Amino acid sequence: MSTAIARTNPAVLVPVAAFAALTMAYVATNARTPHPDASGADVLAYTTAHAGLINAGALLLVLSAAPLAIAAGLIQRVLRGPSIATIGGALAAGGLTFSALFSWAGGRLNDAAAPELARAVADLGFLSGGPAYAAGFGLLAVGIAIPALLERKLPTWLIWCGLAVAAAAALSTLALIVSAFTFLLPVVRFGGLLWLIAVAVVLSRR
Repeated sequence: MSTAIARTNPAVLVPVAAFAALTMAYVATNARTPHPDASGADVLAYTTAHAGLINAGALLLVLSAAPLAIAAGLIQRVLRGPSIATIGGALAAGGLTFSALFSWAGGRLNDAAAPELARAVADLGFLSGGPAYAAGFGLLAVGIAIPALLERKLPTWLIWCGLAVAAAAALSTLALIVSAFTFLLPVVRFGGLLWLIAVAVVLSRR
């Protein structure tokens, strides 16, 4: 059994590294995207002036979904845990995919479009890549951390960090009804990314 794990584990780091690289490239490309509280007029002005950046960001975002789903499946296989990790990874990847599609659609709006339409499309992209992604990633974190806690397959500090990410992900979904919880979304996005990288590094060295 140890031989099989040794052969499988190094592969975990590859999709996680790809996901991290694509995520950071997306963030750099869309650094000036209007915030969720921006007006429809501001959103429309940005999309009409930066259609190329929006399309590039949508491509990077949809490309990042595949390595995330693959990484979730590989980690679940290595840890021999329940399929909740794979399901969570698939849901998070789905959130990224839909966010990319809404982003691309928003980038096609022209000056004649209604600002309300631009705001609505941007909201759909935010909800898909924000709360929906966080909910899926929270399941992924739980699906990794709980089996690792029961079987002692990861360092204790890393397990508790995973559970903290899962808790933050659960609370971040409340942003749908209370905007004050929106600050947790980047915590899940980037804190969860760092945690996933750490998990992959640990597993690759076993």
